[in-house]
Amino acid sequence: MRTLRDASTGDTVTVARLHGEGAVKRRIMDMGITRGAEVYVRKVAPLGDPVEVRVRGTEVSIRKTDAQLIELEEEA
Repeated sequence: MRTLRDASTGDTVTVARLHGEGAVKRRIMDMGITRGAEVYVRKVAPLGDPVEVRVRGTEVSIRKTDAQLIELEEEA
């Protein structure tokens, strides 16, 4: 299972599934990161936390623990 935490700078990936429950999952969805959304990985901090992404025309920063909850579609 590949997650957003595994994506590299410059990758454009598609969200397959969100893991987690409650407030954490709701916060991720409120950022516009939902199943089928295309996410462009703009920048990863030197220590990997946070990850800066562009989703639906908005740039957001995600903690690596939250990025690990975002499962990506497998590349063909």
